[in-house]
Amino acid sequence: MKEYFSHESAFIDEGCEIGKGTKIWHFSHIMSNCTIGENCNIGQNVVISPEVVLGKNVKVQNNVSIYTGVTCDDDVFLGPSMVFTNVINPRSAVNRRGQYSKTHVGKGASIGANATIVCGHDIGEFAFIGAGAVVTKTVPAFALVVGNPSKQIGWMSEYGHRLTFNSEGIAICPESEEKYQLLNGSVKKL
Repeated sequence: MKEYFSHESAFIDEGCEIGKGTKIWHFSHIMSNCTIGENCNIGQNVVISPEVVLGKNVKVQNNVSIYTGVTCDDDVFLGPSMVFTNVINPRSAVNRRGQYSKTHVGKGASIGANATIVCGHDIGEFAFIGAGAVVTKTVPAFALVVGNPSKQIGWMSEYGHRLTFNSEGIAICPESEEKYQLLNGSVKKL
C-alpha cells in the first residue's frame, strides 16, 4: 500500500521511491528511479527526470522541471516555473545523454519563480535565489542572488530574512534572534 498521495492524472514510472506523506498533483510526471523524501509537495505539471533525488519536505511549485543530475537536500523550496538544466551545450541533433552535469541544492535553499539554474553550479544551504535569476556560477551558503546573470547582493538567514552585519561581522536574524558571522566572504550560523 502506498503511503503517499498522487492525483489520478499524475504519471509515476517504475523504480521510484516516494516517501510517506508526499503529495503529487495534477499532470505531473515522476520518471524512473527517482527518490523523493517524506512530506514533499510536488505541484501541478512538474517533470522530475530519471534518478533525481529530493530530500524530505521539499516544496516543488507548479510547472517546474528537475532534470537528471539534480539533487536537493531537505527543506528546499523550488518556486513556480523555475528550471534546472543538465547540459551546458545542448543541440537537438547531438545526443549528450551520459554527459549530464550535476547540480546540488543545499538544505533549506529557496529558488524563486522563473529562475534558471545552469547545470554544474551548486546552491549552498539556505541560499536565496531571487525570482527570474539566471544562476551561472556556484552560490555560497546563505547568499542572496538576483538578476541575469545572477549577482550576490546580500546574505539571508535560515528564516529568509536579510542579514545586516555590524563592524565585527555579526548579524542577528530579526525573527529568530539567531546570530550569524561573516568572515572571509562566507557566513556561518553561530
